[in-house]
Amino acid sequence: MGVLNIRNLPDKVHQSLRERAARNGRSMEAEARAILSEVCRPTSQLGAAGLQAFVSEAFAGKGPPQVVERFLAERQSEWSEG
Repeated sequence: MGVLNIRNLPDKVHQSLRERAARNGRSMEAEARAILSEVCRPTSQLGAAGLQAFVSEAFAGKGPPQVVERFLAERQSEWSEG
């Protein structure tokens, strides 16, 4: 397995990671590993529902609902027009 050191991480990001790890009952290292594993999965495996769940989690449930579906619908409309 590889090793990754992250230098010059902004304090706000560090604090946010610490809080997120605590909410999920994980160490900061385990939380960072979970985040990287999720976002590095091929998009085809993640799908629209998985991506919406990721967005919702990133915004702590306060983000726009169905943003992924709306975005995909807009892009699909643009592609069919063009």
